[in-house]
Amino acid sequence: MNTLNVPHHRWHRPLTARRWPAFLLASGLVVFYVLLYKFPQTLSPLIALFDPLSRYFSGQPATEWFMYGVLYTAAIVLFGVKMLRKHWANRYQRFRTLSVMFFQTCFAFLIPQLLQRLHLPATDLKDLWPLKYYYFFDWHIENHLRAGTLGLVLFVWGIFAFVVGVPIMTYFFGKRWYCSWVCGCGGLAETAGDSFRHLSDKSLKAWQFERYSVHGVLVFAVVMTALVLYTYATGQSRLLFLDSYQLRDWYGFFIGFIFAGAIGTGMYPLLGSRSWCRFGCPLAAYLGLWQRKQSRFRVSTNNGQCISCGNCSVHCEMGIDVRAYAQRGQDVVRASCVGCGICSAVCPRGVLKLENAAR
Repeated sequence: MNTLNVPHHRWHRPLTARRWPAFLLASGLVVFYVLLYKFPQTLSPLIALFDPLSRYFSGQPATEWFMYGVLYTAAIVLFGVKMLRKHWANRYQRFRTLSVMFFQTCFAFLIPQLLQRLHLPATDLKDLWPLKYYYFFDWHIENHLRAGTLGLVLFVWGIFAFVVGVPIMTYFFGKRWYCSWVCGCGGLAETAGDSFRHLSDKSLKAWQFERYSVHGVLVFAVVMTALVLYTYATGQSRLLFLDSYQLRDWYGFFIGFIFAGAIGTGMYPLLGSRSWCRFGCPLAAYLGLWQRKQSRFRVSTNNGQCISCGNCSVHCEMGIDVRAYAQRGQDVVRASCVGCGICSAVCPRGVLKLENAAR
C-alpha cells in the first residue's frame, strides 16, 4: 500500500532543503555534542534539571549521559508517534516503529537505570560490540566481574549475541532485525531523522567511499580491541609500533565522538539521517557482510510494473538507487540495505516487496 508521496515539498521547506535553518540546526546540534563530550561542565545547569528524575530511577545524581539518555529516548518516542501517524496504514512500518520505541525505552534506558539501582553494571542489553567499542576495555570488564555472577552473565550475553545471535538473526531476517527494529542509532534516524532521509547522497562516488569507510572503521575496531585485550592479558600496552591506550583514545575521539556523534547525528539536516549507519557503523558493516552472503532477506522487484517514478530511490536513506534495480527486475541484495521498507511503502505500483525467502 502506498503511504507516502514523493517528498517534493521537502525541497521547498528551508529546514529540509539545506537552507539557512538547516545549517543553523546542524550547527546547534554539533555544538551540543562538543559540549557533551568535551566540556560537560558547561551543561551543569541543564544537567541539574534532570537530577530528580535520575534519583527516582537509579538513586544516583544526574550525569551528562543520563541527561543525554533522557533526551535521546524522548526524541525517539515523540518522533516515533509522528511516524506511527504517518505510516499507520502500513503494518510493517507500525511494527518497526513500535519496536525501536520499545527497545530504546526499555532496554537502552529503563533497564540500565534499574541495574544501576541494584548496584550492577548499567548494561544496555541490545548494544553490541563493535558498536559498543569499549566492551572489552579493562574498566568495563572489571565492572562486570565485580558484580558477581549476574555481572558475568551480562558480559557473556553480549559476546554470545555478537558471535551466535547476529549470524542466526541476519540469516533469517537480514540486518534489519537490528538496524531497523532494535538499534538506538537506527531508531533515532528512522524517527527524528525521517524528514531528512531524502538528503542521502545517491551518487556512485558516495557508494565507493562508503565501501571503504564503513569496513575501514570495522578493521579499526578489530585492531583496537585486539590490542586492548592484549594489554589486559599481558599488562603491556605496546605491540610493535602500536600503543593500545593511544589507539583507544583515537577511536573514542574520531569514531565515537566526531563520526558517530557530531557528524552522524548532528549533521542530519545536511547529510541525511543515516550517514553514521552507512559510512561509519562497524556493527552495520559486520551485519552487512552476513546479509550480502548468508541471508535469506532481499527486496524483490517486479520490473513489469515499475513506472520509474523514483519514489524508492529518493526515500532511500542508505543511498541505494532502488529504481535501477526495479527497472532491471533485479532483487535488491545490498550489504548496506537496512530493510526499513520505506521504498516498498512509497511505491505506487507495489513493485517492491521485502522477503525472507530461500535463494
